Amino acid sequence: MLRMTDWIVPEWPTPAGIRSVITSRRGGCSDPPYGTLNLADHVGDDRERVRRNRQHLTSVLALPSEPFWLQQVHGCDLVECGQSGCGPAADAVTTVDSGRVCAVLTADCLPLLLCNRAGNRVAAVHAGWRGLAAGVIEAALAAFDDPGEELLAWLGPAIGPDAFEVGDEVREVFLRASPADEPAFSPSGAGRWLANIYLLAENRLRRHNLSFVGGGGYCTLSEPERFFSYRRDGITGRMASLIWIEPD
Repeated sequence: MLRMTDWIVPEWPTPAGIRSVITSRRGGCSDPPYGTLNLADHVGDDRERVRRNRQHLTSVLALPSEPFWLQQVHGCDLVECGQSGCGPAADAVTTVDSGRVCAVLTADCLPLLLCNRAGNRVAAVHAGWRGLAAGVIEAALAAFDDPGEELLAWLGPAIGPDAFEVGDEVREVFLRASPADEPAFSPSGAGRWLANIYLLAENRLRRHNLSFVGGGGYCTLSEPERFFSYRRDGITGRMASLIWIEPD
């Protein structure tokens, strides 16, 4: 079952009391193709196994509450974190309340964690290319009453820049909005492009003058033993990226 080596603990200069963890695919009870720590209940996995995986996650990490699981739709809506359990349709969640666990699920899309230097607000963001283009990062940043210099961001495991192939139409969506995103695309032949989802996210964060942007450098598609990847496998599980404020 879940061990410390099965998850990622982000290394970023958060204030005291801010906790964050990102799971891998290892450490649960789901069978292939969801093996083993699938935390999503919408991908066809046995619901009892998903429930046990979520319960085990909460127990092993000693979370202050069950995570608040969004119904993600690749949009840009942000909601306040509820007590626990099933949340509304949204792709970003934030809270100022200690003990409430913000969570997003991914399997190639970019998970983004945010907090302020005051340590009194956190957010988790599900940022696929559609969400990035729609402004999900900007929506999450707007929830903070802080200038960008007082905010910290950490980029979790997503599909890497050598694996994320897209068509002209995706590139054009970004370049119409911001020509500065052109370096995030490199040609891969026949009207196809390799997109750097990390750079696309970093560009948006840098425009808001964030004082720290860490993480990145993973590739979910090329590490099948460690990460779920929808583009690689089609039917697969989801990892969770969690952030919360510890209760006093």
